[in-house]
Amino acid sequence: MSPLSLIFGAVVGLSLGLTGGGGAIFAVPLLVYGIGLPAKEATTVSLAAVGATSLVGFLYRWRRGEVEPQTGLLFAVAGMVGAPIGTWVASLLSEQLLLLLFAGLMLVVATKMWRNAAAVPAIGSDGCYDPDATDGSACRRNPEGLLILTTRCAAVLLLVGVMTGALAGLFGVGGGFVIVPALIFFSNMSIHRAVGTSLMVIALVSASGLASQFATGQGLPFAVTLLFVSGGIAGLLLGQRLAKQLSGDNLQKVFAVAIVMVATFVILRNLTH
Repeated sequence: MSPLSLIFGAVVGLSLGLTGGGGAIFAVPLLVYGIGLPAKEATTVSLAAVGATSLVGFLYRWRRGEVEPQTGLLFAVAGMVGAPIGTWVASLLSEQLLLLLFAGLMLVVATKMWRNAAAVPAIGSDGCYDPDATDGSACRRNPEGLLILTTRCAAVLLLVGVMTGALAGLFGVGGGFVIVPALIFFSNMSIHRAVGTSLMVIALVSASGLASQFATGQGLPFAVTLLFVSGGIAGLLLGQRLAKQLSGDNLQKVFAVAIVMVATFVILRNLTH
């Protein structure tokens, strides 16, 4: 079990380093089918491991100036409100139904990310998307690239934040696959800055989701979690180096294909057993 926990943790960390999200969407299937943990226990391990790994990634990118703390905190506070809701819903569902719903969510996310990758707005010289682009964004930026936080902008970001928190509590995911596209298309943020901000939000929302799991009496296998975190941090550092070599649209397409493959496996496994 030890080598597998390290390897699977590295896969999750690599995804987080490359895309700023999606690590947890691989974590639950790997823990359930690769290591043999029950789905709800895997959810708890996923939250702990992804939260700790994301914290390391966030600190690294914060030092590089690739994080917008104000926008991230707005997401995170809303996410902490949504996490207990998701945990409560998960307690009402069977393990098989929970995994099938999880796979369905993966397919929806993969489809949206693939389509969005082909329609990324033009990036300005400041590294953010052009504030004058007619992309339907809820938020705009001033000439210095700073977010203009209007009432409409704040409402949209808070709504997505609550949804992210609910997903964290329900499926054990940090929600980065929701946060990164939302930051790009609602707040006109560049993908590399969105990745850094997403890691900050994932760390905070995962902590809230983990607290919700503990409140319901769910335990945590510390040995597996520790190995998963160790592998995750190593994979994260590698992923962040590789991310510098890939364009934003290619990152999203690679991520989308990987999600579809894992979702297909989860669906077939649950429908044929």
